Amino acid sequence: MLKNIFRFLLTAFFMWAIAYPFMQKDEPKLDKEVVTEPSASTSNEERPLHNVKLPKFSEYKDVKEKKHAFFNFIRPHVEAENKKVQQQRAKLLSALEILNKNEMLNKEQGHDINEILTYYGVETTIDIPTLSYALIRVDIIPKELVLMQAANESAWGTSRFARIGLNFFGQWCYSKGCGLVPKRRTTGAAHEVAAFTSVRASVSSYFRNINTHAAYKKLRAIRADLRSKKQPIVATKLTRGLMSYSSRGEAYIKELNRMINQNRAYFNE
Repeated sequence: MLKNIFRFLLTAFFMWAIAYPFMQKDEPKLDKEVVTEPSASTSNEERPLHNVKLPKFSEYKDVKEKKHAFFNFIRPHVEAENKKVQQQRAKLLSALEILNKNEMLNKEQGHDINEILTYYGVETTIDIPTLSYALIRVDIIPKELVLMQAANESAWGTSRFARIGLNFFGQWCYSKGCGLVPKRRTTGAAHEVAAFTSVRASVSSYFRNINTHAAYKKLRAIRADLRSKKQPIVATKLTRGLMSYSSRGEAYIKELNRMINQNRAYFNE
């Protein structure tokens, strides 16, 4: 009797062992490289603080197509801003030439110069030293540098700050409600990441920041030196003046220069 029971139990065990693998459900496989964004139906999804229809940069599978899309989207705004700066610079140079001849600016010229000086945070005394100083601030930023900082700071347009606030350059602001609160903001910190209602406003703010903030004085000095030597304003030379832009310091500069050199084929398309 016991022998029969033992045989029955042994047979049942072997049958269970054979069937067990087929009783298990496959576990889902996760790809660590894939980052999915919340679906439109997610109730807590952040709504954009703008009405701009952004390309869905995160959906591009081909790297070259993604870069083309990103550069084609940002480049016109960069070129427009540089054109505006060149026009402002031309007015300053013209005014400086008039003063060097011991002549006076007319009312319209004086008004234009005052507006430029105010915008760039320069005292509004219209004389030769002031205008000479203003010319150090009122100058172009190579589009190669602007495009690569935009790509770097916004993860090629896919970051939360770019999508929700059109902030492609990681610019901060310091009044409550001026932008988006960083999810990993240090306890006690009060800064926000600025939000813009247009891409042009975002680019313009970046230009003004680089051309006026004390942290980028070295960049402006390098650019002025290139001007004085009648040399081209090269992006990879100006990056040395961006040491304060990122806490990564030297590593950030090397990364920007590498990105500039690797993406030259896309800048003028």
